[in-house]
Amino acid sequence: MSNMMRDSQIMAQTQDENLGYMSDMAMELAQMAEDSGLTTLAYLFRMAALEASTVNSVLAEPDDFPQQMTSH
Repeated sequence: MSNMMRDSQIMAQTQDENLGYMSDMAMELAQMAEDSGLTTLAYLFRMAALEASTVNSVLAEPDDFPQQMTSH
C-alpha cells in the first residue's frame, strides 16, 4: 500500500472519530438546551448531530469516496 493511500485512510479514520464525537456532543447539548426550555436551540443541535452522523456513514463507504473527489 502506498504512503498516500495509508495517510488518507488514517485521515478518514480520524475524521470518522471526530464526527462521531461531534454527533455525541451535539446530542448532549441538545438535551441540555431542551432541559433549559430552549427548544429552538435543541432543534439546531439535533440537526447538527444528524448532519455529523450522516456524513459519518457516507465516509464509511470507501468506494464512493473517489467518485466524490472527481465529481467536483
